[in-house]
Amino acid sequence: MTTPPGSEAAAPQAASPRRSGNKTLWLLAPGVAWMVLFLLVPILMMVYVSFWTQTTFKIEPILTTKSWVTFFTSDTYLQALWTTIRIWLTVLVATLVIGYPTALFVGLFVRNKALQTTLLVLCVIPFWTSFLIRVLAWRPMLGKEGAINLILLKAGIITQPIEALLFSDLSVVIGMTQIYCVFMVGPIAFMLGRIDPNVIEAARDLGAGFWRIFRTIILPLSMPGVVVGSIFVSVMVLGEFATSAALSGRKVNLLGNIIVTQVGSLKWAFAAVVGVVLTIVMGAVVAALLRVVDLRKEL
Repeated sequence: MTTPPGSEAAAPQAASPRRSGNKTLWLLAPGVAWMVLFLLVPILMMVYVSFWTQTTFKIEPILTTKSWVTFFTSDTYLQALWTTIRIWLTVLVATLVIGYPTALFVGLFVRNKALQTTLLVLCVIPFWTSFLIRVLAWRPMLGKEGAINLILLKAGIITQPIEALLFSDLSVVIGMTQIYCVFMVGPIAFMLGRIDPNVIEAARDLGAGFWRIFRTIILPLSMPGVVVGSIFVSVMVLGEFATSAALSGRKVNLLGNIIVTQVGSLKWAFAAVVGVVLTIVMGAVVAALLRVVDLRKEL
């Protein structure tokens, strides 16, 4: 029986896609293993521990919903959940309001690459110091006899110090906005820097004004950067605890603060409950932001 001509060449060609698929699986394996070991397994373990029985002095692997019931029936913990969401939204809006114009100037109006790099480096200079130092540095600025109150008093803008500047929600928002604003500026400036100047010039030649160009060209093309920056800021603010503890005098209680307190008290089950709730909130926020722009397509 003779072999049909070309059949020898067809066999390797048929096996080629299979070999290619195996190579793809091997390339994906390290990333998948990393995600499973350091993301999926810890989350599942946290969910499992949240159902353990917590007593005053010990925790036992006996499944119960007592810790969950305690969280959702306590006004204190529900208030902390609402405070976390409220401060996150406030900081997100504040970083966007401050960060977008800054990124617009750096990424669009400054065309010199060296100057762009210099300005972005200036934005991250505060990160050359300790996070704790940057947080505590706001205390002498916002205090009753701090720099801001002294300047306002000297200028005659106020007649008595503003006490709400420190140990309040406002102080926490100010501190977080300054710390995390750069994470909003960077991605937006990167996306704005990718806009072809010829597109904007063509719009000008057709008679479009700045606001129309901004609305129809600049804003849509910068939205992936806005989404990425919002994800960065959201994840970090929702998990915050140090800034609120340092600038609010422990008057502002976030979910992160509750986790730290419960872990310090060896109440692992309840800390796991708060951690699961916080993870769900973060996941919902990130999922909602990813629906605004298809980052895989845009980037």
